[in-house]
Order: sequence, then C-alpha cells, then structure tokens
Amino acid sequence: MKINVGSKNQTKIQAVKDAVILYPNLFPKPQIIGIDVNVELFGHPKSIKETIKGAVERSKNAFNDCNYSFGIESGLMEVPYTKTGFMEVGACVIYDGKDIYIGLSPAYEWPKEVTKMILNGKADASQAFKQLGFTHHKKLGAVAGGIVGVLTEGRITREDFTKYSIIMALIQLEKSEFFK
Repeated sequence: MKINVGSKNQTKIQAVKDAVILYPNLFPKPQIIGIDVNVELFGHPKSIKETIKGAVERSKNAFNDCNYSFGIESGLMEVPYTKTGFMEVGACVIYDGKDIYIGLSPAYEWPKEVTKMILNGKADASQAFKQLGFTHHKKLGAVAGGIVGVLTEGRITREDFTKYSIIMALIQLEKSEFFK
C-alpha cells in the first residue's frame, strides 16, 4: 500500500508512519513517501479555513501513483475566551482520489506577542518565536519537538500533535459506514 505525504518534512512523515501502523487492516505493509508539493499558502495560516485549505491542497497535490495521500498543515484559528483570541491547531486531510477525510489536532494558545506579530504580518511563526527568544533556530522545524515541545517542555512533541490530527481523520476512513 503506497501512501504519499504532501511534504518532505520528516516530522510529518514520521507522524504518518506512527499513525498508520496502528491500522494494519486499513494499511497493510504501508510504504510512505514524502512528496514536495506546491501550495498557495503565503505565511502562516491565520484561520481554520486557510489551515484546512492548505492541508487539502497538500493531499490532492501529493496524490500521484498511490492509494492515499496525506496533507498536513497547522495554523491559527479564532477561539473565543482565549487570551489572544486564537489558538494553533493542526489539520490532516487524507485523500483517496475521490473523497477527503479531515481530522484536527488538539489546539493550544501561542504567547500574545507571537500571535500579534503573525496577525500583523510583522513576522512568520519561526521569525516571531526566534525574535522573542523562544528558540535560536531560524526554522521552527529545526526545534526538537517543535514549538509545542518547547511550550510543554517536551510533554507533547510536534510529532504527537500531528499524529493526533491523523488519527482523527482516520476515524472517517475506518468507520466509513457512519459517514456516507
């Protein structure tokens, strides 16, 4: 069974590997390949709609000579009663050539100044976290555990965060009779 992931990001690829091995009946002998794809997103997604759109584009653009393709994207979404009005969430979209299956990760709030810098267009997420001293890395992908790992002191890693969105999307695929 061939599965394409719409990214070369090793964290995303490993999260897909870790999730699909939990489903041996759905994915017998999975072969998982990261594919470099083009998406229309510019900067960090600032809404749940932009985040899911990015994941849809990644999954559909990665669908080539495979059984399934996975698109993974994270971004901000508006959440009332939070300190900043926004939380970071991950989205996974699985595409089988016909239908899409969507899942979301847990969400968490970013520090106020980071969110403000992103929303005002003054920095992308990597730049904001670096400028505010959360990391010395230029890219968040280079931070062990990702920024969620930094903020939770390793209790949850970026891979965990991503894996949860994949498992949520797999509900629709595994229990497809409930979603027709």
